[in-house]
Amino acid sequence: MPSTVNGVYRFLLSRQWVILTLVALALIPTMIKLGFWQLHRHEHKVALNTVISDSLAAKPVPAESVTAPDRQIRDDDLFRRVTAKGRFDTAHEEVVRRRTNADGEVGYHVLTPFVLDDGRVLMVNRGWVPADGAQTAFPKIPAPASGEITVTGRLMADQTTAESGIKNVRGLPARQVMLISSGQEARRLGKPVLGGYIEQTAPAPRGGSPELIPDPEHSDIGPHMAYAIQWWLFSAGVPVGWVVLVRRERRDRAEAAAQSTPEAEPAGV
Repeated sequence: MPSTVNGVYRFLLSRQWVILTLVALALIPTMIKLGFWQLHRHEHKVALNTVISDSLAAKPVPAESVTAPDRQIRDDDLFRRVTAKGRFDTAHEEVVRRRTNADGEVGYHVLTPFVLDDGRVLMVNRGWVPADGAQTAFPKIPAPASGEITVTGRLMADQTTAESGIKNVRGLPARQVMLISSGQEARRLGKPVLGGYIEQTAPAPRGGSPELIPDPEHSDIGPHMAYAIQWWLFSAGVPVGWVVLVRRERRDRAEAAAQSTPEAEPAGV
């Protein structure tokens, strides 16, 4: 065996092959880890779909029973249908920039404070309106129902840059925000604001504007499991590929050595 390594496989000790071998050894655990990362994303997606499905199917409950000022929304309560009784405060209405509708058109989400009977505030995303003017101008927004009403909506957690990928830009025009934050709204309004917000589902707006936000997709599990399997197959293919390259290199070197060896002259010549 030592003579074989020192002879036929001696090229493995060259700088090129040492580097190639080290890269291969580093790739294997990296690809395995990436596979498990995709597996965890798959499991998270499946779990989230279950939460959304169960929440949308559940009977609506009062918003005050699942959220309160300075409280984060529990994962199990996400997308939960809730109701609230009060009135809209359109004087302090805002819009959330760079939001798209079901057709991919860019516009705004309408964020309106909903004042409850006890004086606390629930932020309501009333839906989408088009950006039909300059971005520095406040868009035209149809008024909601006046007086005391009951609204129903899906309970959502406060938006963050980490979760949404949207940068919370400062210095925006008046009454425009990038992210929905109950804490930020409480400071702006000077009133206790229930944690999170709701996406309004009822009552439907007159004339269809703002456009209500459709139910979230919760049947698609995404490609994460397929990606996980691909990464694991890649990790298994690395050593196989390394062996194939070694054998090809050994064969090529053997053929080159045979061609360079001079043939022996016949005896007596």
